[in-house]
Amino acid sequence: MIPFKDDNPTKTTPYMTWTYIALCVLVFLYEVSLPPRMNEAFVYMYGAIPAVVFGYAQLPTDMVMLPAYGTLISSMFLHGGWMHLIGNMLYLWIFGDNVEDVMGHGKFIVFYVVCGVLAALSHALIDPHSNIPMVGASGAISGILGAYLLLYPHARVLVLIPLGFFTRLMYVPAGLVLGLWIVMQVLSGGMSRGGAGGGVAFFAHIGGFVAGMLLIGFFKHPHVRFFNPRHYHGDADLW
Repeated sequence: MIPFKDDNPTKTTPYMTWTYIALCVLVFLYEVSLPPRMNEAFVYMYGAIPAVVFGYAQLPTDMVMLPAYGTLISSMFLHGGWMHLIGNMLYLWIFGDNVEDVMGHGKFIVFYVVCGVLAALSHALIDPHSNIPMVGASGAISGILGAYLLLYPHARVLVLIPLGFFTRLMYVPAGLVLGLWIVMQVLSGGMSRGGAGGGVAFFAHIGGFVAGMLLIGFFKHPHVRFFNPRHYHGDADLW
């Protein structure tokens, strides 16, 4: 299922969600502007390399731009390709505004970064000697998805469902969309070596998702309930 939007209005403007999207896009545009060798060096300088983070390896001195732990944050703003960027930004656009809405802009900054760091560490712990840099916002966004699942499982999400040669647009509950998503991450992570299959850090997704579920209770406004009922707009159901 490919999500396009949710039917879940917010009370505030999601400035930080938009800011994170803009930063990721700008950094990626800078990445693709670099010659291939400089692009690769850029990824090694600012991506999270498990062996470097845990002190099992070191980058050449001229490539050290940040302390190793700093790359756990900088890696969130790098992406490996257009589809990687678009997929992540789509999920952040759909689900980030509601999570930001329930905690405020300042807390959302912290929540996003903490989920991203915990996600990166979850991936790194699977293979702490790995010299392959991890990049992408998907760990932090997975934290948003975990929080959204607890907050709005009954919200409707418009998704595209491939049916052989045909496709269908329909609304389905967010709980189904996000539940299937995390199940796929767990299954894919279990079948992949080192938690990364086809370049996808599945255990970062799992770690971020669990972090978001555990942390949302501390970050949300006290009056916000879990498992909020669906918002009705009076429009016709498509499912």
